[in-house]
Amino acid sequence: MKVTIERNTLLKTLGHVQSVVERRNTIPILSNVMLEADGSNLAMTATDLDIAIVENVGVMVEVAGSTTVPAHMLFDIVRKLPDGSEVQLTLEEGERLIVQSGRSRFTLACLPKEDFPVMSEGDLPHRFEIAAEELKRLVDKARFAISTEETRYYLNGIYLHVADAEEGPRLRAVATDGHRLAQVEQDLPEGAMGMPGIIVPRKTVAEIRKLIDECETAIHVALSDTKIRFSYGGTTVTSKLIDGTFPDYTRVIPEGNDKILEIDAKTFAEAVDRVSTISSDKTRSVKMSLGVDMLTLTVNSPDSGTATEELAASYQADSFDVGFNSRYLLDILQQIESDTAQVYLADPAAPTVLRDILDEGALYVLMPMRV
Repeated sequence: MKVTIERNTLLKTLGHVQSVVERRNTIPILSNVMLEADGSNLAMTATDLDIAIVENVGVMVEVAGSTTVPAHMLFDIVRKLPDGSEVQLTLEEGERLIVQSGRSRFTLACLPKEDFPVMSEGDLPHRFEIAAEELKRLVDKARFAISTEETRYYLNGIYLHVADAEEGPRLRAVATDGHRLAQVEQDLPEGAMGMPGIIVPRKTVAEIRKLIDECETAIHVALSDTKIRFSYGGTTVTSKLIDGTFPDYTRVIPEGNDKILEIDAKTFAEAVDRVSTISSDKTRSVKMSLGVDMLTLTVNSPDSGTATEELAASYQADSFDVGFNSRYLLDILQQIESDTAQVYLADPAAPTVLRDILDEGALYVLMPMRV
């Protein structure tokens, strides 16, 4: 194998694939990226056995061939080469990859391509296309609520499914960690009707999110009960799905919250951030005292002292106090893009609903705290 490629192109592609590779591996081949050169194309593949990414890039191929080399090491070498330089990759005797650029020369140990695990996709009967911007919105507005608690593994991802709404079937993404919930929906893409409800793992969500930043076209999605594949341009990401049942999240979304607070979202977030500076790390609690057209935020910390801030707001219902984890509240407020946040409350012990006044397809639920 002998190929020549521009350094920035190689770095960008390696940057995509190497992020899948775990830093610590008990199986040496999983630390490697597979390189396959043929015609005028170089295919790079990386996997951790749960997720696989393949990216194709145009190169000058003098000799076709394939091998596997340490992914993070190759990435670090290319990252440190001069911007705009040409990089030559040459496989010698099937055991060493020579990386040359200008006067720099590196020799990397290889492992045979035959040992590299191939993720079988199986049959993926459900297929649809979704615009990159739409997928980005679904991911961004839901991913913050994904649970990191490994014991409740079925919450360690985004639940993607077809939901029945008043206006008809919708594609809905839901994530929750038991403290807060994010529900984001949009028009159902053509071909998605009949797809099973699936849980896309947290790592897959993160990898897809990185890739779609650079994608301006539609993304092809194919899935079954156990696997999902995202593809666009020369890039394909295949992932296993979480084998579990997502809980009936609709039961925690309250419908009778009749106390409505409307407030400037940015001002609200900044005030919560300010007063929470002195809150203790364990609880991070902030008390909201609601009065007519007035909101008072209070934080009491036995060690640090107290903080209060008053905000003008639109509120006409009964006065009462309610407490929240300030970090969870800020996570939700950061998803609200319009000027006004709507907060639907019932009482100090009931779940609270937050909405973006301009985005009817997004809804957030936050559990209160005792303060």
